[in-house]
Amino acid sequence: MKAFTVQPWRRLALAAFAGLLLTSLAGCGAVDESVPLPVEIDAGTSCTLDGMLLADFPGPKAQIHYAQGPVDFFCDTIEMFSIYLRPEQQKRIRALYVQDMGQADWEAPQGHWIDARTAFYVADGALRGSMGKTLASFADETAARTFMEKHGGKLYRFEEVTPEMVALDGGALHDQTM
Repeated sequence: MKAFTVQPWRRLALAAFAGLLLTSLAGCGAVDESVPLPVEIDAGTSCTLDGMLLADFPGPKAQIHYAQGPVDFFCDTIEMFSIYLRPEQQKRIRALYVQDMGQADWEAPQGHWIDARTAFYVADGALRGSMGKTLASFADETAARTFMEKHGGKLYRFEEVTPEMVALDGGALHDQTM
């Protein structure tokens, strides 16, 4: 049986064709997959869900960056989770940010944005956010536990937050915590 060999000129032609094909495909529909940086809120930044001005309320804020479309801002982490955990949520998410309340001022938080997926969350603490009960977000577990010692609550990781914990369907007639 004779071994199959490729002529050197054919190898070169095949390599050139493959390179040309990859180069042409790289320019078509190339998507920048880098993670976008958080956007700082200002006096006019409003909540995507209810139009409230974020700077007017206490507690941690949040933002979602999508593959396409504008950034969604939220005046509370519960709102961000409520949107993120919806089964009908179909937009491709590139980044989720919350504020590190171990660094930010609770009454007027600015900056200190962290990746929401790596944060620690304290639920049912005594401090209220813009919508009442909130999930206080922290970059590190020690700061979250210090917060719990002062204000109570229970510690959760991102993946432990459930849709039931962030339901927004209470309304003024049912919500006695605001």
